[in-house]
Amino acid sequence: MDSEINSKDNLQEILNTLEVDRKKISETYKSSYILFGLAVVILIVGLAIEFPTLGFYGGLVPFIVGIIQYFKTNDEAKIYKFVYKTNVVASALKNINESLVIIPQSGLPEYEFISSELFTTEPDRYKTQDLISGTNDKTSFWFAEVHAEYKTETRDKNGTKTHWHTIFKGIIFVADFNKNFEVSTVVRPKGFGASLGAWFSKNVFSFGNTEVVQLENTEFDNKFVTYSRNQIEARYILTPAMMERILDLNNKCDSTISISFIHSKMYIAFPLSHNYFEAPIHSSLLAPDLLTDDLSIVKFMHDIVHELDLNTRIWGKE
Repeated sequence: MDSEINSKDNLQEILNTLEVDRKKISETYKSSYILFGLAVVILIVGLAIEFPTLGFYGGLVPFIVGIIQYFKTNDEAKIYKFVYKTNVVASALKNINESLVIIPQSGLPEYEFISSELFTTEPDRYKTQDLISGTNDKTSFWFAEVHAEYKTETRDKNGTKTHWHTIFKGIIFVADFNKNFEVSTVVRPKGFGASLGAWFSKNVFSFGNTEVVQLENTEFDNKFVTYSRNQIEARYILTPAMMERILDLNNKCDSTISISFIHSKMYIAFPLSHNYFEAPIHSSLLAPDLLTDDLSIVKFMHDIVHELDLNTRIWGKE
């Protein structure tokens, strides 16, 4: 796929132009690092010959020049990365589906992340970018990279320290499910915390009238815990065929996914550590495998519509 994309004259021309910019940015970054290193060497030499003033002022000059050069290059790198996404990545997406578009500065809104009910902790710090949207046959879908964190604070003799903990890092996928759900149904990985919550929900009380749904698929129940305020609707959504498709989808992922059905939408959280759609700085844009990982993840998200058979309209929106 990459060779077909790179053979296109218009995209190849963009890549050639950006490659010139990339080399300039890379060399300037390296020059800044050399200046920082030179400043440290001069300072160390000054201290070694017991002439700290010479070391300090002698090292200050390359350090200041390096700082100015570094931050100026940072601004150029931001423009370069934006052009890469809006030209190279955007053009490559059309080879998967003509409807696909990318908006680098946009993402999944924080309120939607919270209202998806995929996670039980609200973020104190939230970052999202690279919104990609499109239509696969009858089904609209979109997804974005998300990094959500919560903070804790500890106190010791030196004062208060803030610690950041990841709630989720990866891609949130959203698709139109063509049904207005009466309540939410949430499918989460079955771990110790989920199992304990499921036990309390089933045997002691229900959290906000949300109960654990016992489903007929043993493998599915062993992998996930399903919560809903409406047992009948949950089973109506999670048909035997749908559970098998979700299991198949999950088996293709490195980490267990989470799914929710709410407000006529389906949300899927894919935990991922890799940051996609970023332009390389210190490696060539002309590499034949430049877009392999990025296009693979987009193709994977695009094909979810078929994987879960979302184009089969067994319901109509009321």
